[in-house]
Amino acid sequence: MLLAADVGNTNVVFALFEPNREGGYVTPPRARWRIATDPRRTGDEYAVWLLQLLTIEGVSRDDINHIIYASVVPRADHNLTVLSQKYFNITPLKAGEGKAAWPFVADVDQPSSLGADRALNILAAHHKYGGDLIAIDFGTATKFEAIDFTGAYKGGSIAPGINLSLDALVGKTAKLPRIAIRTPDSESVIGRNTEDQMLIGVFWGYVAMMEGIVARMKAEIGRPAKVVATGGLAILFDDATDIFDEVDTDLTIEGLAILAKTAAS
Repeated sequence: MLLAADVGNTNVVFALFEPNREGGYVTPPRARWRIATDPRRTGDEYAVWLLQLLTIEGVSRDDINHIIYASVVPRADHNLTVLSQKYFNITPLKAGEGKAAWPFVADVDQPSSLGADRALNILAAHHKYGGDLIAIDFGTATKFEAIDFTGAYKGGSIAPGINLSLDALVGKTAKLPRIAIRTPDSESVIGRNTEDQMLIGVFWGYVAMMEGIVARMKAEIGRPAKVVATGGLAILFDDATDIFDEVDTDLTIEGLAILAKTAAS
């Protein structure tokens, strides 16, 4: 089995993939687990948590024969390597390096600056959907990626995530209350109280932003492009807009399984 880990700025997602007959891995993953990102968390601490979850899933550590991880938090890399070597006796693959180098062309000014999470979305979106694509990842930041029909990355844009936008609104004002992000009760953009007005401004303002960016990206691409949304908040916006052709919440972690097969070839 393959153990994959995606280290983001907010959470680390671990996923367990079973092998298939083609030398790759069955998707979606058999299991997935999420833990808050903390660069100080040691390999031993990861092991206490992860080995218990594997046991609950009915999987032994001996069933794991490959490990791959992607990270946008460099301080976490060493501890994941310790986890892999000490508790599974495996030297992990790191996405974007060595045998797990990105198998697509990054046609941008600074290819080396492309974050691992974004690269995984590019890889998985092309592998699963083909054609010209726009991949949107709703995470701590919201990333828009333009991918052409050959699988090449052509560029994109980055916006503050909706929770970052809300944190900035609350943190920089004295009297506005903290609210939870959710779908507003109606499509009205005229709120009758402060909390509703905040939710309307943040939520519908965000919908307008992403609809505008997608429309402009499609115009620049100049060919029909499918829009694939991923990330924890993708489902939140699915009923509020018709710009998504696919909502694929496993896109990033499945990119690691695709990359692991490529690395083994």
